[in-house]
Amino acid sequence: MPTLISIYALCVVALFVKMLAISCYQGFYRISRLTFKNSEDAGFVGRQASPEELPQVSRAAQAWANDLENIPLFFVLGALCLVFNPPLLFTAGLMVLFTVARLVHTVTYLARWQPWRTIAYAVGIMCLLGLAAMVSMGALRHW
Repeated sequence: MPTLISIYALCVVALFVKMLAISCYQGFYRISRLTFKNSEDAGFVGRQASPEELPQVSRAAQAWANDLENIPLFFVLGALCLVFNPPLLFTAGLMVLFTVARLVHTVTYLARWQPWRTIAYAVGIMCLLGLAAMVSMGALRHW
């Protein structure tokens, strides 16, 4: 049976790869269209800087910003869960469900699929609240 730390570690890696994929997605659109907002990037390929970012790049940047509002909280709450040894199956379920919800959120954000994006976001937030409850209960047990 996997340990909570191995599940947490795999979730962290999956979220890292997901965020890296968003960066690659942005790079793909910039390079394939040879459209860069920064003058040094445009100049590197012999182009003029674009006054605006490509729509796909802007959308991915918004998804990235949303990740930065949620994923660091998961990293902290998940690590704190490891300290307090909460119920394995429930906590592991929250970690895996959060990770899946963030993956779905990114796909639905880039594809502009509502209400699925909001549902994925809400599921992720509920998982964070559950992890916060596990940390709180653990801290109170050790008070």
